[in-house]
Amino acid sequence: MFHGKIRGINDWVTFEGNSLKELKIAFKDAVEDYLITCKTLGKQAENTFKGSFNIKIPMQLHRKAAIIAAQSQLTLNEFMKLAISFAIQHEHEMHKEIRRYQEA
Repeated sequence: MFHGKIRGINDWVTFEGNSLKELKIAFKDAVEDYLITCKTLGKQAENTFKGSFNIKIPMQLHRKAAIIAAQSQLTLNEFMKLAISFAIQHEHEMHKEIRRYQEA
């Protein structure tokens, strides 16, 4: 039995199937049902991202980021926005780094 959860929404929507084919069909059905339910209730179907989140990183990484930010006359928050934006603009390379990280 395979199962999944739809991410990126404010609700708990799950689906399951006994094969990959069944799982894909169940996923599509779950999305359609969720959208219909949202419309019926007059509810927005998307997750509302607040633009703020907490991260936990090693102390050395935090220190180095703070130093680079200060040298660049940026706040740590501004530096992190730039770092995330850079990572998104270089998504293909990020996937390679993610694989390396996961293999380590």
